[in-house]
Amino acid sequence: MPSTGPADFTRVAWGTRTFLMGVLNVTPDSFSGDGLHRDLDAIVARAREIEASGADIIDVGGESTRPGHTPVTAAEELARVLPAVEAVRAAIRIPISVDTSKSTVAVGALAAGASIINDVSGLGDPEMAVVAATHACGLVIVHPEPVDPVAPLTSLVRALAQRVSAATAAGVSPGRVVIDPGLGMGKNWLMNFEIIRRLHELRALGLPILVGPSRKGMIGKVLGVGPHDRMEGTAALVTMCIAGGTDAVRVHDVLEMKRVAVVADALVRSAP
Repeated sequence: MPSTGPADFTRVAWGTRTFLMGVLNVTPDSFSGDGLHRDLDAIVARAREIEASGADIIDVGGESTRPGHTPVTAAEELARVLPAVEAVRAAIRIPISVDTSKSTVAVGALAAGASIINDVSGLGDPEMAVVAATHACGLVIVHPEPVDPVAPLTSLVRALAQRVSAATAAGVSPGRVVIDPGLGMGKNWLMNFEIIRRLHELRALGLPILVGPSRKGMIGKVLGVGPHDRMEGTAALVTMCIAGGTDAVRVHDVLEMKRVAVVADALVRSAP
């Protein structure tokens, strides 16, 4: 079944509205407890629900990136991801991204039907950019590290610029690249808030911005609630990200955050 929508970022009308990436975890240890592991019936049902709720992309992840997670081998990640991507590709029409740090997993997922790499390591695997260039797929480059506490946004922009340069040097078209500041990845909760406050500074790179504020620990720090009780906090962060210039958000609660995004777009972009 062919993909429609933003599989090819060069054809996306960025800035016209906020695009939604729905999270589909196929791990047993997701921080938010939503990992479906290898239950393909449940995975397909969830994928269909994400699509029906208004997502533009489904992001399939086979390895948790929560703080303190246990790394898995490429073989284990492939065993989780490939059946999921194949089953989801047959069931839905929107594009699939693979949330991974391993180029071998990306290759397998692209062959199985994914069309976007969501690289949570920010090209930590030197072969990832080559894979993206060879397959002419979308590439999300995530900033996975701490930032300079004295000049956080300056260091963040600089590091992302270096990674984008590495990707384009490997042959990736700039029109296929999206950047992600990597909330919670090596950054404490206070720094996460600072990044969202100053998100507009990432516009200097001239690339679409994806942010993943969904159910983050920063919400728990403020409200004192667990991952399953962070809907309102996520809505507040999504709204502020849109006001700050993000082009897409990665979320668990797609239906609710779709509504939030539509209203925020009406305010920020004057979009109906």
